[in-house]
Amino acid sequence: MPLSREVEVTDGALVVRGDGARALRGEARREKPLAAIAIALFVAANGAVIVWLWLKGGGISGVHGRAEAFTSLGRITGLVAVYLALLQILMLARLPPLERLVGFDKLTVWHRFNGKLCVSLVIAHVFLITAGYSLADRISFGGEFSRLLNVYPEMVTATIGTVLMVMVVATSIVIVRRRLRYEAWYFVHFTVYAGIALAYLHQIPTGNEFAAHPVQADYWIALYVATLAVLIAFRVVRPAIRARRHMLRVSAVTVEARGVTSIEVSGRELGRLGVRAGQFMLWRFLTPGRWWQSHPFSLSALPDGQTLRLTVKDVGDFSGALKSLPVGTKVLVEGPFGAFTSDAMIGEQVALIAGGIGITPLRALFEELSASHDVALVYRAISKKEVVLEHELREIAERPGAELHLLLGDHRKAGGAQLLEAKTLGKLIPNIAQRDVYVCGPVGMMDATLGALRRLGVPEDQIHVERFALAA
Repeated sequence: MPLSREVEVTDGALVVRGDGARALRGEARREKPLAAIAIALFVAANGAVIVWLWLKGGGISGVHGRAEAFTSLGRITGLVAVYLALLQILMLARLPPLERLVGFDKLTVWHRFNGKLCVSLVIAHVFLITAGYSLADRISFGGEFSRLLNVYPEMVTATIGTVLMVMVVATSIVIVRRRLRYEAWYFVHFTVYAGIALAYLHQIPTGNEFAAHPVQADYWIALYVATLAVLIAFRVVRPAIRARRHMLRVSAVTVEARGVTSIEVSGRELGRLGVRAGQFMLWRFLTPGRWWQSHPFSLSALPDGQTLRLTVKDVGDFSGALKSLPVGTKVLVEGPFGAFTSDAMIGEQVALIAGGIGITPLRALFEELSASHDVALVYRAISKKEVVLEHELREIAERPGAELHLLLGDHRKAGGAQLLEAKTLGKLIPNIAQRDVYVCGPVGMMDATLGALRRLGVPEDQIHVERFALAA
């Protein structure tokens, strides 16, 4: 049977609906495992080369006692730590293919785990190397550490680099980060690049694997150069080219509700950005005090090729000041990012569940999906005053097949926490187990909702989530 396909071209962007859209989504899902395997093989292959470098440099054959064992373990932990640090940079390099493949949610989890593992190995490297040398020289651990700092100038830079990397992890721990201003956290996080550069200055001249082996040293240098090239290409060159091409400017600033502001951005050829409903971008507003900061905000309206709109809640100095952003302010963007789009859908019926300002990406998806799907939106807010973009949501809900359910109540008061329980969701959307479900909102609300969805029997591959996270 031939496919039924409706095609529309809008500002250079091709939109496919009907059976054709289902076929394209299926094709995209089939391509993802192949791309994931290719990336995994690339990462594993370089990891294997690093282990080979260690073995070739006497990793096991050179061990004849405790001193050599500690030193050898120190070398491999150092090599692997730097490799993980380079992967950490690539995860921060804003690579659209990687974002689309993995999704920002998973990539953030990987980034945090990899960062902690990397710094743990760096610390292990320092202690193992120092312990091995102290045993060989038959002096105390502290005496050996002092000697290394005095004899090898590179050890001073390596120590500074280690301290910087430890600071990055320490400030990224949730309980610490919540007590830090975003600007302070951002600055400390940015120093990870200096830490990795200092590790390079230490490893090449002193590492057994490289000092007497030019080819191996060239390979290690190539890893650094390739990582730096990707970083510059996607975090400097690409945004600069886009800025010149699209000439983005703030065209309107609207207060939507208490502490919530919408910012409309206009420019040229915006269809070429390829942004989709449900995705987010990193926004940099070029005004004094803001130009050096980029913040992630989702689009709150379906992109039309002419304007982009973000809706922001006042949760800090930066977001709170956006309501006074002058019209005409220049804007730089990176992205789009995220796999929280209609491409993730398995079926043709959809449920959208939003909490608080998490309505922003779901409002855009509600508009897109209501044009061709049976879609129900459940919006959880503390009170009527906290509901954002209500008039727009009600207009969309007037379309055939679209429904809107507002759940109002303070979660801190009796009965408020139960508004998104399985029983309630099952009553509002009786066939929710057969639908794709998109969830976005505060962490506590999302965790409770995901538990409710599992109790209702919604399959894991039909649940799609978007979590808020800081990005450096």
